[in-house]
Amino acid sequence: MDFRNNKAIVVWALLGLAAFVLLPWYQLPEGLLALRPGELAGGHDTSSALAQVLLHRRGWLVWGAAALVVGLAAAALAPGRMQGQVLLASGVLGLVALLAQGFAIGLQSGGIAWLAPWFAGAEPATQPGFGWGATLVLAALLLQIAFGLARLGAFRGDLFVSGAVVASGSLLLLFVAFPVMRALAGAFVEEGGQWSFTAGWSRIANERIWGLGCVTTGAACGVAWNTLFLAVLTGASTTVLGTLLALIEDRSDSRVRRVLRLLAPLPIITPPFVVGLGLILLFGRAGLVNQFLEWAFGITPGRWFYGWFGVWLAQLFAFTPIAFLIVRGVVQGISPSLEEASQTLRASPWRTFRHVTFPLMLPGLANAFLVGFIESIADFGNPIVAGGQFSVLSTEIFFAIVGAQFDQGRAAALAWILTLFALGVFALQRGVLGKRNFTTVSGKGDAGISMRLPDGLRRVALAVAIPWLAFTLVVYLFAFSGGFVQTWGRNYSPTLAHFQNAFGIAVEGGSLIWQGIAWDSLFTTVKLAAAAAPLTAGLGLLIAWLLARLQFRGQGAFEFSALMAFAIPGTVLGVSYILAFNVPPFELTGSGLIIVMCFMFRNLPVGVRAGSAAFRQLDKSLDEASLMLRASTARTLWNVVLPLLKPAVAASLIYSFVRAMTTVSAVIFLVTAQTELATTFIIGRVGQGDYGVALAYSTALIVLMALATAAIQWIVGDRKLGRREAAAAETAPAQPALAPQRAL
Repeated sequence: MDFRNNKAIVVWALLGLAAFVLLPWYQLPEGLLALRPGELAGGHDTSSALAQVLLHRRGWLVWGAAALVVGLAAAALAPGRMQGQVLLASGVLGLVALLAQGFAIGLQSGGIAWLAPWFAGAEPATQPGFGWGATLVLAALLLQIAFGLARLGAFRGDLFVSGAVVASGSLLLLFVAFPVMRALAGAFVEEGGQWSFTAGWSRIANERIWGLGCVTTGAACGVAWNTLFLAVLTGASTTVLGTLLALIEDRSDSRVRRVLRLLAPLPIITPPFVVGLGLILLFGRAGLVNQFLEWAFGITPGRWFYGWFGVWLAQLFAFTPIAFLIVRGVVQGISPSLEEASQTLRASPWRTFRHVTFPLMLPGLANAFLVGFIESIADFGNPIVAGGQFSVLSTEIFFAIVGAQFDQGRAAALAWILTLFALGVFALQRGVLGKRNFTTVSGKGDAGISMRLPDGLRRVALAVAIPWLAFTLVVYLFAFSGGFVQTWGRNYSPTLAHFQNAFGIAVEGGSLIWQGIAWDSLFTTVKLAAAAAPLTAGLGLLIAWLLARLQFRGQGAFEFSALMAFAIPGTVLGVSYILAFNVPPFELTGSGLIIVMCFMFRNLPVGVRAGSAAFRQLDKSLDEASLMLRASTARTLWNVVLPLLKPAVAASLIYSFVRAMTTVSAVIFLVTAQTELATTFIIGRVGQGDYGVALAYSTALIVLMALATAAIQWIVGDRKLGRREAAAAETAPAQPALAPQRAL
């Protein structure tokens, strides 16, 4: 046996067999740690797969072990086509058999009834959903398939790359495509349950969706046009503003940079309804601006803020930090040597920026626009708060699901339109960028100094950034004042009673007593968000690396499936998870795991887009040099590529953690009494009219997430590109012309 070349095959086959023998095959209601002695072997639904086969007459489970044994035996073969064929065939047969029996046996409805006799015989049989044992066996079989593909020549024969593509693609299929397609299929189902293409078409081709009354008669336009107009406006404006902020932060010496680093990311760590509340306190009918206009000019207060303008302003406020984080990483990666070469040829700073710097920023700009566009069409909180009579697709879907009509078919039809919009802008982005090369970070030393912004552009950027930062500060001051007063609008006496009610602590018998009513939801939220953030960042960057460095069939569909979760409103995604994971074999509802998975795949696109923009700047020769020195692909990723992706890693970690802490619509149907989250708790207090506790809790979340953001940035750190600081370069003595440059 060639153990060195077949090590991964042996390890995963043994791991799968160990799970088959030692871990509970089915899901345990109270978790793995609650398993009592003897239940692993004798429990009817708590024992391992081996015990299930021998003691409980569930012989259909033996398919998984048989396939793994064949895979382990294949490791004795020399690497080549014969080994690949054995691994692929056994893995596919084992995986298909286990999934088929999981969907066929023991379902009250929706199962594949005609398949059940093939596994359980003529007598009816039941089984719970997959547990840890089944999960690891399925993972081992999936990687066995990937190893077989690699041995057959796919992915250049690299076992790691093949496993990464197959594993990440399977996760996207299970947690994105499967639930979303199950929900979207409802658009073509009539009320009686029959499939009908005509029913789906009548729901999509609707006057309320596609009407152009705003152009012809002055009436309202259809919700599809409203959504598209708002998304384009939001995507463009957030990209422009985020780019100006990124340029000031990285390419200027202004004192505004310190304030910018503090305030620019602030909206991203804020629950969305808090931002909406602050804007309403400023611009609403009883807001400060309207009161001032009435006092100064006698203008009667109106509802001018509510509508497309209010929604756009709220989205601009909320989504600009995302564009800022994405573009900043790209700006930092631009090689100063290219700008210095342009200026050496007597090009002016403005000409250098326009012809050298700006074209190299295009990947970041395109990715920022794409994320802003998809965030806008999927946004629910801002339109519901500030939209007034201005309807968009996300709010229409919400009312179709939870309103009196309860029309899931209409909701599914509207979700189809959102998906098509996302697909269209995705295709447009690929068409604009194409196969152009944006590499700026290579293996060569680069001790150049980044060019400062041209004076005119710097003045414009500051003229835009300073008012925006001031506006950010004002909104937050108004939004959180309610947590420190008795009753907003009636009694403005300062008080800390709301914080005491939410986060009260007592000491009894030398131990802390968490008396506050908000502690349980806060602990649950932090625990689930902390689990989801590194998983989201890791998977997102891995997918970005696969997309940037490899070419394989189905790559476009693979990339779009990673972005699909953003194209679906959070409410629809939550309902999709309930429909897909409420019954065996993937029974996850009621657990914290389904919330972690929802967090993970809802926020995955940001990690993918940030990583894609960063990978476009890294020369492939860095990877190739490491591989030529006989480093494995995994080691190359960890020691060479990952240190150069620190801005993308930080952006993905921060965004995924913060969004998990503040998301509402995607998880509102998934929470239970045991897994209540901070945002659902706050919404509940708002529904009861307890605005003081709600705003006090929001203030505590802001402080917590600000500390977490600073901690993530400190832990990840900055990437080192061997460049001189401007101040150091001015005072340092001149170096000989032939002195070696610092390497990466």
